Amino acid sequence: MDWMARNAGRRGDPRVMWPDVRSIVMVGVNYAPPGDPLAILKQRLRGAISVYAQGDDYHEVIKPRLKELGRWLIDQAGGDIKVFVDTAAVMEKPLAEAGGLGWQGKHTNLVSRHHGSWLFLGALFTTLELPADAAERDHCGSCRACLDVCPTAAFPAPYRLDARRCISYLTIEHKGPIPRKLRPLIGNRIYGCDDCLAVCPWNKFAEIGHEAKLAARAALRAPPLAELAQLDDASFRALFAKTAVKRIGRARFLRNVLIAIGNSADAALADEAERLLEDPSSLVRGAAVWALGRLDRARLERRAAPRRAAEADPEVEVEWAAACG
Repeated sequence: MDWMARNAGRRGDPRVMWPDVRSIVMVGVNYAPPGDPLAILKQRLRGAISVYAQGDDYHEVIKPRLKELGRWLIDQAGGDIKVFVDTAAVMEKPLAEAGGLGWQGKHTNLVSRHHGSWLFLGALFTTLELPADAAERDHCGSCRACLDVCPTAAFPAPYRLDARRCISYLTIEHKGPIPRKLRPLIGNRIYGCDDCLAVCPWNKFAEIGHEAKLAARAALRAPPLAELAQLDDASFRALFAKTAVKRIGRARFLRNVLIAIGNSADAALADEAERLLEDPSSLVRGAAVWALGRLDRARLERRAAPRRAAEADPEVEVEWAAACG
């Protein structure tokens, strides 16, 4: 995530990005799920996809509405506008806190007294001088639920996140092999992680999100790992059309699926891992080696010698060596 360091100056002051901006209107869209989003973690043969990614891509849902709001504002008062939905160097969470939508909690996400942790954010920049709302104050108190629940201990302190240990970062933004020491901690999370959001006590005030396009698709609520492991590029793109998952591509997604398969403790899934040892992507092959080693070490060791003799792929060879000891 070196892009954050590169854009630090622009992120620190919206006027650096657009010198004409005089006011920012922050909006929040509720996407609170109807049930317990952590219940899926007990179903080890199924993949857990973060709540926000189970429906249509929120960027494509919120941005047109922000533009509509901006056109209304121009019609009413003039001026000019720019809209952003997690697509530019905009510090949405501090701005939302300053605008009174909520506060940045100990898990570094925005928390609302009315919607808990389940809010998508968008920003409307305008050249108009608008009266400011009162900022929201921190209501976390002594609670540590979000910090203590993190499977990978990604919070070195309250209000601080080490992205290198965060499952959302590792399964979405990270492009290479996931560090071996963290793989067993990921469980069956195949895209993102909701743990720190889901345990927030303020969620008891959240109403279920009512935006149909953001609602979870049935096929993405608890997809079987065995079926996901069989996705080729075309079927991957078809299954995740118009969702946030599509942007990471098949190889990264199957890397995550194979880690979940390795964590499943179900030897029946070893066939899927073995089949993917021949995948065109070295990222997938490396994850398949690790998964098969977890599920069926004897089968992996039988494959090791002929595999190494047939092909030299440094990234995958490291996985073979580590898995076979």
